[in-house]
Amino acid sequence: MKILHLVFHPDLNASRVNNTWKKQLEQSGKVATSRDMYLEYPDFKIDIEKEQALLSHDRIVIQFPIYWWSMTPLLKKWLDDVLQYQFAYGSKGDKLKGKDLQIICSAGGQAKNYNGFHMFATVPEVLKPFQLTANLAKMNYSQPLYMFNADACGEDEVVKYGQKWVEVIDDPRRADGLEYANAKIHEELIDVYAQLGL
Repeated sequence: MKILHLVFHPDLNASRVNNTWKKQLEQSGKVATSRDMYLEYPDFKIDIEKEQALLSHDRIVIQFPIYWWSMTPLLKKWLDDVLQYQFAYGSKGDKLKGKDLQIICSAGGQAKNYNGFHMFATVPEVLKPFQLTANLAKMNYSQPLYMFNADACGEDEVVKYGQKWVEVIDDPRRADGLEYANAKIHEELIDVYAQLGL
């Protein structure tokens, strides 16, 4: 599996969380191409042909910090510019069909701010536009990977989460989000049954 890893952080070098994760994924050897997109396009002038050519990878991993319950500005522009009609969707827009879309994001707020109650939303709700984009482009939408409290957590926790991402980043089962979730629940139940002696 050939993996493309695109990181959309406005100042990646100053980012304790996203910079660590990018390095961990690169050092794992599991990612074919890893790019700091703000370094690539500081002027927001996106090379559309280059980006579309890179989308020939099998799994597209998009990493970013959640900004105001949404994505970073360059990521929005990249989606608008690159995923064009008759490329990503439309009667002839099949270039992404069957590819996997994996989102990795950091949330600066605490988990209680993403509980879905009162004025809040869950992370999957915040990321719904990516799921809809994947559906439109006939991609496989993998269950998103994310961490809360990114602005205040300890370095060991950042590294621990990054290790989790490395472990699953090339798992072919992630191509089917529902099947993967069911498999993980089944594995956990087997562990519980074993602990109970059943």
